[in-house]
Amino acid sequence: MSLFPRLRARAAPEAKASRTAALVAFTSHGRPVWTPRDYESLAREGFAKNPVAYRCVRMIAEAAASVPLTVFAGGKRADDHPLRALLDRPNPEQGGPDLLETFFGALQVSGNGYLEAAGEGPGELWALRPDRLKVIPGAQGWPAAYEYGVAGRSVRIGREADGWLPLLHLKLFNPADDHYGASPLEAAAFAIDVHNASGAWNKALLDNAARPSGALVYSNPDAGDRLTAEQFDSLKAELEARAGPGAAGRPMLLEGGLDWKPMSLSPAEMDFIAGKHAAAREIALAFGVPPQLLGIPGDNTYANYREANGAFWRHTVVPLAERAARALTGWLAARHPGVRIACDLDGVPALSAERDALWARLDAASFLTPEERRRLAGLEG
Repeated sequence: MSLFPRLRARAAPEAKASRTAALVAFTSHGRPVWTPRDYESLAREGFAKNPVAYRCVRMIAEAAASVPLTVFAGGKRADDHPLRALLDRPNPEQGGPDLLETFFGALQVSGNGYLEAAGEGPGELWALRPDRLKVIPGAQGWPAAYEYGVAGRSVRIGREADGWLPLLHLKLFNPADDHYGASPLEAAAFAIDVHNASGAWNKALLDNAARPSGALVYSNPDAGDRLTAEQFDSLKAELEARAGPGAAGRPMLLEGGLDWKPMSLSPAEMDFIAGKHAAAREIALAFGVPPQLLGIPGDNTYANYREANGAFWRHTVVPLAERAARALTGWLAARHPGVRIACDLDGVPALSAERDALWARLDAASFLTPEERRRLAGLEG
């Protein structure tokens, strides 16, 4: 009995050869290639505990998933094609945007996104967790299969008899790995640590009565300049009782011989706030999100929020969505020849200003024929 009914064992024939892939296959043929990074730590420390990284991932995933997808068959728009229905309702649990949001979110967190095709046609699409999948390279160096494991049990997803692999693996560029993509969270790891440490510092400061650290100096020549054990325990208990936000601002009664000596650096000396904002800007930079959209002060490259939002869509969201559409086309073309999946950018409100400007330029170009204007506007059929 199969562990996962939707995942079936498949043969893995090799159809094409590469001169360089054989070198990769020599060291990895038939053996699982584990993801070389700790996905759980990236998800926990980077996504779950850092508000800047969390917002970046959510913004990119939600925006890319909201880009409408159009199916073309024979060069013409085909709204009644089976792939159109599959993209709208990929599985019984999710709608199209929900599936793609999960897919794009995993891509931003781990650098890898996986979609599994199930049933004939295929009839369903499912997004799989990146940390549960590992590549099984074939004799030519390309993935011959993938192994999906949960709780010590695993199942292999191999190629069909015609060589088609019912698993789409989209990965971000990684110059140091042949099989897995590089995560933006990993690139921003140092900045995330700095930002998280800044938050932990603020929390500790509040827990300690929101006061700078210092020292109680005891000086009493008559008593030998030293507290007795009983005096020390009593003073320690009093200090602990006065810690926390509820004790902020309350005066402390110092007995004879005790003096308070502040020892901490001022925020200006530590450049604390500026350092935290610099770390936040580095996180936003790694994801390609303008800091203005996240409310991070400083380095406001764009004149206003509208310009920043347009740049976010044009330079980050649209390339990602179009890359996913091309990957879907190449993957599903084996089951639906002659079909192309494309992004319908005319349906994106954030790009309406650029679209209006393009149409105005095309309308003013009297030397163009109507067909040429339609082609330059990206309209087909």
